[in-house]
Amino acid sequence: MPSQHHDDPRLNTATIKSGIVAGLVAMAREHGVGCDGWFSGLRLGPAAFDGEAPVYLSYRQACQIMRRAMRSLPVHGPGLVLGQRQGIGHFGLLGLAMLTAPQFVQALQLGIRYAPITGAMMEMELDEHDDGAMSVVARMVSTDPELEPFLCEELFASSLMLCRGLLGAEFRPRVLELAYAPPSYAADYVHVFACDVRFEAPRNRVVIDPRWLQAAMPANNTASAQQIIALCEEQMPAGQPRSEIVAVVERLLRQRIADNPREVQIAAELHLTERTLRRQLHAAKTSFSELHDRVRSESALALLADSRVSIAHVGAAVGFKDAREFRRAFKRWTGVAPREMREKSEA
Repeated sequence: MPSQHHDDPRLNTATIKSGIVAGLVAMAREHGVGCDGWFSGLRLGPAAFDGEAPVYLSYRQACQIMRRAMRSLPVHGPGLVLGQRQGIGHFGLLGLAMLTAPQFVQALQLGIRYAPITGAMMEMELDEHDDGAMSVVARMVSTDPELEPFLCEELFASSLMLCRGLLGAEFRPRVLELAYAPPSYAADYVHVFACDVRFEAPRNRVVIDPRWLQAAMPANNTASAQQIIALCEEQMPAGQPRSEIVAVVERLLRQRIADNPREVQIAAELHLTERTLRRQLHAAKTSFSELHDRVRSESALALLADSRVSIAHVGAAVGFKDAREFRRAFKRWTGVAPREMREKSEA
């Protein structure tokens, strides 16, 4: 049975960006599995995960959904499958921050520092080896043997795809160690990671050889990196638990981003007065304008990563009718013009 820590704010506040759950919903539909029951008692359903806007869940909610999913999906190694479908774009701002770091070792440090903004559900730390290698060690926030294999599979497989996006398809770790018994599909791990895989190890970790750590990142740029890191910092959970009202407002803003919604409209959607919404956001140490800018900047950065999307279209997609107004706002958010950001990310 999972450990219960109902008084731990990390487990009961809406800080988990629900990309993993969205992936599981998509997987259920691929296999013709009904997933409405996964959300019983949670006041949301699978339709909430259909849009581009992420839904934020508490750790407890996400684990409850995943546990139900594991019991109903006819898939061996769903975490491996889900993780392999992810690339740099799935990591949002963090992926861009890592791209603009000087070397992979700095990118790796950023990845660990800002993992919470991607929806990561395991705690991670770096461990240096005497020979210059480095390990990424992962542990669950709350012990749950039923979910540990799935969460390790998803974390390490998605991280592998991220590393290959940064370093090339030839990247592979030295060894992957896992603290649980080998599942029936253990051979799939070797196929995915292309390295030595050891089960029933003392802890969950992946070891990276020194030669990879000094590799230059493809879009290294100090100025851009500083601006993107600042945006990452803004998204990090604060010392106080992330407010439910912040999660809800951000979700509504993402759903309506192209319409450039006003505070009064969002308040009405929540059946609150504008003044009450403003007071609640102030209590959460933020404001509507801060959340609006954050949502627009994140979305714009993600869209700019696709060179097929014109900059004018990016501006329109995040609520700007005038391209010049979008360029001014984007420079205010990031310190550089949209075209310059795109060129650096493609360099």
